[in-house]
Parts: sequence; C-alpha cells; structure tokens
Amino acid sequence: MTGQGTIHSASQGWSSPQEAAALAAPRLAGKRRAFNGRVLLGLFLPVLAALLWEGAVQAGLAQGRLVPPPSRILATLWGLAQTGELWVHVAVTLWRILAGFAIGAAAGIVFGAISGSSESLRRLFDPTLQALRAIPSIAWVPLFILWLGIFEASKVALIAVGVFFPVYLGIASAILSVDRKLVEVGRVFRLSRIGLARRILLPAVLPEAVIALRSGLGLGFMFVVAAEFMGASEGLGYLLIDGQQMGKPDQILAAIIAFALLGKAADSLIVLLTRPLVRWQDVARERL
Repeated sequence: MTGQGTIHSASQGWSSPQEAAALAAPRLAGKRRAFNGRVLLGLFLPVLAALLWEGAVQAGLAQGRLVPPPSRILATLWGLAQTGELWVHVAVTLWRILAGFAIGAAAGIVFGAISGSSESLRRLFDPTLQALRAIPSIAWVPLFILWLGIFEASKVALIAVGVFFPVYLGIASAILSVDRKLVEVGRVFRLSRIGLARRILLPAVLPEAVIALRSGLGLGFMFVVAAEFMGASEGLGYLLIDGQQMGKPDQILAAIIAFALLGKAADSLIVLLTRPLVRWQDVARERL
C-alpha cells in the first residue's frame, strides 16, 4: 500500500503526501487572504460613514438627536443583547422568515416549473399571477388578518406571498431561456424526460434559480417588517414600532442594523450552500 501511495503521489508530481500538503498550503493561504481582503473592502464604506458621522457629532457639527451617532446605537444594541431582549426578537423574526421563505419558495418553484415547461399551463396561470404580483404588500394585511387572525399564521402567509413572486418569475424565466440547442442535443441522444430534466434543464436553470431564491429571501426580509406591524409583540419589526412610539431613534436604527446583518448573513448562507451546485460555471467573475 505504501509503495502504491508513493507511486500515485509521484504520478501527480509529488514525492510524498507531505509535499502535496506543502504545495497546497500556499494556495489555501492565498484564498484566505483574498477572502479577508474582500470582507475588509466590503466593510470600508459603512465603517467610513459611521466614523464620519461619529466625528461630526462629537465635534458639535451635528446634534445627533434624530440620527444618533454609532456609539449610541451600539450601546443600545449592547444593552438589548445583555438583557436577552435582542435575541428573543431576532429568534422570532428569523423563525417567521424561515417559515415564510420555505412555503413561498416551494410554491414558487412548483408554479414556476409548471409555467416554464408548459405553454398551455403558462397561459392559464401566468396572467392571474402577474396581476396578483402587482398588488402592494400592505393591501394583503387586512385580508390575512380577517382570514387568519393577527397571530403567526397571517404573518407567515404575508412573508410567503412576498417570497413567492420573485421565485416564480425566476424559475419560469430560467426554464424559458434554456438554449433550444441543448434540448435538441438531449433529444438526439434519446434522453427520457427525466434524463433531459436532470442532465440538461436542471444544470441550465440552477444559476438563475439561485438568483431567484436570493431575491425571494430579500423580499422575505422586507415583508417581515410589514408582517410584524400586524399586532406583533415580538420581533425586530416590533422593535421598530416601539422605537417610533417611544421616540427612540437609537432603537429604530439598532433594529435596522440588526435587519441588515441578518439579511446579509442569510444571503451569504444561500450563496454558500448553493455554490457546489453552480461550481461548473465558467463565469467572468471567477476569472477577474
């Protein structure tokens, strides 16, 4: 076994596994440095804006009453975190988004696949769904309260509606934009419907499907605010309303920052989880 391992390593250009690890280490270090550089570059603008505003307030150039300086916002976040109140609101908001996203994304994928793969069904469903898509989110609130009450069901339903439409449009558009030549190649090789979908349609649709899911998740975070305006006593949306009613701009901005951080983390998680599915792409982003 040792001789075979040495021969295999030598055939790869390495004299031993240790040398292979030594050659791979610089590449991993380079990737880590590139990732850290991207993170720092992404933080540059918000950190710069925060420092400038903090400096303006400390220097007396601005009052900071309606837009508190970052130090006060961070103190508010820290106080909410120490009491545990922040984590309760974050957990409730995340649960609502997760439930609404799961329902809305599943429905959007199903109806998008149906509309994209069948012209007759697309003509049946698409006009109605496009008309429903034009309805503002707030218009659904009184109807969902009437149907489902003011508790969790109505909030999750509103978030699901927000997630559904971008996912539906993305999936349907992705299927309709598949290159006809690829489908013809599959038919030449006499692939079955399942084989055609698995080997050709699914890989072609996945990149746009990921974008559709990210768009749906973003709207889910937007709709959860409207959902938590519907008589909620917990959640980051409730923190916004409470801050408005109590005249606490630092609490409002703290809730907005929490929304931004959670939204960015959730979006990055989707990108991370779906990256293996689209790794086959040879896109310009990877070459720049």
